[in-house]
Amino acid sequence: MALITLRRNLCHLPDFRINGALGALKNQPVHHVHEAVKGHLYPWFFCSLQPGPFRVRFHHACCKKFHSENGNDLHPVGEPVFPQVHDWDSFEQNLKNMDEELFYRRLNNCTSPEEVLSFISTLQTLPDTMAAGALQRICEVGEKDGDERLPKEVIENPVFQALCVQFEQEPSNLSNTGLVTALQALTLLSVDPQSSLLLNLVAECQHRVKTGGLEVHSLCVLAESLLKLRGPGCATLDLIIYQLQAEKLEDFTSEDIVALYRILQACTEKVDQHQTFLNKINSFSLSIVYTLSPKSISQMLTALVVLDQTQALPLVIKLGKYVVRHIPHFTNKELGKVLEAFIYFGHHDRFFITALEQHVVSLCLTLDPEVVSKVMEYCSRKQILSKPILNAVAETFVCHSEKFSPSQISELIEPFGKLNYLPPNASALFRKLEDTLHTHFNSFPPKTLLKLLHSCSLIECHPVNFMGKIFSPYFLQKLQGEESYLDRLSLAQLQLLLTSILECPFYKGPKLLPKYQVKSFLTPCCSLETPVDFHLYKYVMFGLIDLLGARSYFASKVLTPYYYTIDVEIKLDEEGFVLPFTFHEDVHKRIALCIDGPKRFCLNSKHLLGKEAIKQRHLRLLGYQVVQIPYYDIETLKSKLELVEYLQRKLFSQNEKEYWLQN
Repeated sequence: MALITLRRNLCHLPDFRINGALGALKNQPVHHVHEAVKGHLYPWFFCSLQPGPFRVRFHHACCKKFHSENGNDLHPVGEPVFPQVHDWDSFEQNLKNMDEELFYRRLNNCTSPEEVLSFISTLQTLPDTMAAGALQRICEVGEKDGDERLPKEVIENPVFQALCVQFEQEPSNLSNTGLVTALQALTLLSVDPQSSLLLNLVAECQHRVKTGGLEVHSLCVLAESLLKLRGPGCATLDLIIYQLQAEKLEDFTSEDIVALYRILQACTEKVDQHQTFLNKINSFSLSIVYTLSPKSISQMLTALVVLDQTQALPLVIKLGKYVVRHIPHFTNKELGKVLEAFIYFGHHDRFFITALEQHVVSLCLTLDPEVVSKVMEYCSRKQILSKPILNAVAETFVCHSEKFSPSQISELIEPFGKLNYLPPNASALFRKLEDTLHTHFNSFPPKTLLKLLHSCSLIECHPVNFMGKIFSPYFLQKLQGEESYLDRLSLAQLQLLLTSILECPFYKGPKLLPKYQVKSFLTPCCSLETPVDFHLYKYVMFGLIDLLGARSYFASKVLTPYYYTIDVEIKLDEEGFVLPFTFHEDVHKRIALCIDGPKRFCLNSKHLLGKEAIKQRHLRLLGYQVVQIPYYDIETLKSKLELVEYLQRKLFSQNEKEYWLQN
């Protein structure tokens, strides 16, 4: 194992000719120290100190200007003072005898780059793996602060420079772990890729790859560093993946497997070449799911989405089981990625929904707005009527509406309409929404606004105060944008808003121009109605034929004047007799049968979706007697006789004597 000798490296820098890292610091004023060394190291970090494509990604938020009156005080103003050499008597100055576990425990207790450097400055020699670990810790603690620039105090710190000098000048003496870890840390610190420091490290790594000198873990770490430095087109990266394919997956740790997914995720253009390898990884990963951390589960699911591994559903399902256990421990970003994956793969189970409900209800007021909107998108896409989640989100919007962007507001409100649900605080919710729209109307993208208002109309919260603006030529032009025509979904949503006038007869404002009107809400790709379940329809149709005596006494897929399509229409005369569907005169009553399959309801419930509920409301307003034939009733029937008796009760229960047919 190579040793980083801080004393030797400091002496190689100008004005550092004395023994010991701290000794050098104590005998020179800090300002003089910085002037002496900054020319040596600045070329590595030049891009991070000036605007440009390469920028260091962190900065300690509490870091203040360093000062020293006598050269002994190297601590930031207002920060806690870190122990000097004599406070570390329990440490051996030479790390050959130092306990590695104790070193990393001390290192992990450091909370800023300055604290890491203060700690290692008490040591004269440092194994290269530990030195690389120190660089990695500098990166980790800096990431928490979110600044993209490395503080000058860190760049000019002679201990930091001593580490970098050794890595630059003697990469061939480094162990595999020390080499790839140092490269990884310096890459994350956004050192200039063209600096001699990184070029030397990369060259040494490439040499070891070509000679087959790197083990599995080092190959994985190196591959991710090369992806960041040179992108997926790097030739060395292809060689690394080839070598990894030759290894036994049993020799990979869980972290290595997750790293493999991240590497292949970045090479999506070559996914077909690697699909056989991916299939092996997907199968093997089933055996390690129980060992994965929340972060690793989130990353694995994200990679499966990016790589379009729809054939890996067994792995997704197993990951989903462990997601349930980890929901409280996911970060906001990780939970968002998990939900994105479940939306993509169509995964859901009651245990996950229960755990998600508990999490959202307990933390909704403090959850990130993006996560809240992603939770609502998941419920909407999977048609999950979770009243605890919807109620909590409604309360959150009322209390903190200013936190949400226009697109997030739309994602929050749309599920209420789609799932046909009004929360207990509905009046406050829609009052807040109306106030927000009045204030920020022009901030909403046209299609987003249209979807939002359409959702409101589904649950009888008709946006009459905004319909005039929606139907205006100015808005319609914005909605169309640069296209030569409006898409069918937008046209249908506009048409449905106009149809809402059935429920708002007092509206006297602008109407939708005829050229924007559609002929039917039932279209193949963007329907505002759910097509009838074919097998359920056929079963009911045979029962109707037995009940009514002939197929001619009912019509199928009848288009109404207000663009809805009726599954089955039956006409009755004034005395209650059924008329052939070809009759258009003497029709006293029209019965609309809604043969509702599972897709017209919320998931695993008997609660109609919003688009089906508004359809039935409007059919009643148009004069139809609406008769609902839900799938869960049909499933209980055991014979055709029971079906006929059931249809007779549903159709003629109000006047049982008047169902005989007109011949």
